[in-house]
Amino acid sequence: MSSQPHASGIKYGMVIDLDKCTGCGTCSVACMTENNIYVLEDESDKVRSITWLRVYRIENGAPYPNTKVSYIPRPCMHCDAHHPPCVSVCPPTATTKDEVGGIVSQITTRCIGCRYCVAACPYHARYFNWYDPWPLYKNHVQQMTPAINPDVAPRMRGVVEKCTFCHHRLMAAKERSYAEGKHEIPEEYYQTSCTQACPAGAITFGDLNNPGHRVHQLLKERSADAFRLLERLKTEPKVYYLSREKWVRTKADNYLEVPKGTGY
Repeated sequence: MSSQPHASGIKYGMVIDLDKCTGCGTCSVACMTENNIYVLEDESDKVRSITWLRVYRIENGAPYPNTKVSYIPRPCMHCDAHHPPCVSVCPPTATTKDEVGGIVSQITTRCIGCRYCVAACPYHARYFNWYDPWPLYKNHVQQMTPAINPDVAPRMRGVVEKCTFCHHRLMAAKERSYAEGKHEIPEEYYQTSCTQACPAGAITFGDLNNPGHRVHQLLKERSADAFRLLERLKTEPKVYYLSREKWVRTKADNYLEVPKGTGY
């Protein structure tokens, strides 16, 4: 791979092949482990549980034996619009879009817990932290310590959190590249935990603008199968999906008819 940065700029994103996804949920577990997302005492309370990467199940609505099922892993979309919905509404600027790479951050030490961003996000990718994690850990410190990632700070009660494209891994990749004298971060140096954990190889991560990265090549090779969730909202998500099934692509952008004159 060339050590020189490409002229079009860096844009980190994902391509998820839904034809490969089996809905196993390994990506969700890997995300929770990597980012110190703790387990609640009562995980049946899905209103207050936290899952940065949630896997949704959809059906084509046809009766058996023509029923078809697909699974959609949904991390934060890291919207590439000039002002992503969450960034526009945050009073203390606790969430911002990095102009180099395009990652939409979540700075929990600035967050005041107003939850405007939760209401603004059309993908339900943000979660309010209702509980302080330490009471859950205090009786099991010795057992939990080996599983805690020291590179990711645990979030306190009363703040919003979300997928960060494993930003701490990007920082580590930058340090490694700098130490090795590279002007560009090699693709293999920066990969998200969900990408590495997926047993079906359905998730691909990298620089969408770099012709040498697999995400760029996949979008070019299978442009006819590529789509994004709720594209008509013009949030410009950096998470792309691939599916040969037309009904999957249709449902992803809201298959309901939109009245004329609404601007969509």
